[in-house]
Amino acid sequence: MTLAVRYTAARTLDTAPALSAPPGPGEVQLAPAYVGICGTDLHIFHGDMDARVHTPAVLGHEMSGRVVRVGPGVEGWQPGDAVTVMPLRWDGTCPACLKGHQHICQNLDFIGIDSPGAMQQRWTVPASTLIRLPDSLPLDRAALVEPTAVAVHDVGRAEVAEGEKVVVVGGGPVGILIALVARAAGAEVRVVELSAHRRLLAEELGLTSWDPADVDVPEAVGQWTSGAGADVAFEVSGAAGGVDTAVEVLGVRGRLCLVAIHPRPREINLHRFFWRELTLIGARLYDRSDFETAVALVADGTIAAERLISKVVPLTQAPAAFEALEGGGNVMKILVDCTTNDNAQGVAV
Repeated sequence: MTLAVRYTAARTLDTAPALSAPPGPGEVQLAPAYVGICGTDLHIFHGDMDARVHTPAVLGHEMSGRVVRVGPGVEGWQPGDAVTVMPLRWDGTCPACLKGHQHICQNLDFIGIDSPGAMQQRWTVPASTLIRLPDSLPLDRAALVEPTAVAVHDVGRAEVAEGEKVVVVGGGPVGILIALVARAAGAEVRVVELSAHRRLLAEELGLTSWDPADVDVPEAVGQWTSGAGADVAFEVSGAAGGVDTAVEVLGVRGRLCLVAIHPRPREINLHRFFWRELTLIGARLYDRSDFETAVALVADGTIAAERLISKVVPLTQAPAAFEALEGGGNVMKILVDCTTNDNAQGVAV
């Protein structure tokens, strides 16, 4: 019998024994090591996704771990292999899949939302979802590969090019990762973030940040770009004000990449889109190449994953960690250690 963190109702999580299914044909059983808590997990915790999530639901999709058992017909994997999981299962027959966009399959099973996730001590998944990790990469850092893959996909969707000026609105974990990936692509980057804690981290990572409470961001961008405006803006805040800022900072034919999930429709300055011939780009999830690039960026230190980890807690303390994340500003990434039930480690929240 193993333990799992389960969502049972709005703002209610428990840690309970769970049966671990042996791997069937084409499947592998994993021992998750570390699982990150992300914004989507918080949406589930708040009850915002009850129409989609079937309780009791095991959460978690940002993970690292090792193969424990291999099912019939699985080749290329063996017990002990270090892996992460691209948590997408598509049908291959819907219009999106037939056009080659399997990652946004119209009947997508997002593992960890639509089906059981990684926040448990044994987890059985399709072998097709595995992404190999280098042995030299510590597994706690590897848990940030999935959100890094999100950032890689976002930067790719926005077609960020060397020398371009990029504004990232929202300096949470994904916003910082987008800024780092864009910088690695050769762009000049500015991060807009209200939280002093997150701005300090951005500065420590070599990024320039602005506090929109103290700085007129469009004016600052105008000075930075000699009046041209930014080439690309990423909206990662999820706030109405963030949308306004992202639109206002863009120059002629600038691209706005929408990353944040906005729970309700937002007003947007369409005249600005007309006047400057702007482009709005949606960016959702990732594909295998994004994951492979993310592994390389985390492994070579381009992404300083260890700097984004605020706290590591044992599986039994995961419910309290969700509550700690609700404060937002002073926390970046909390990892759940699925290998132990001992006391928490890392930086105190």
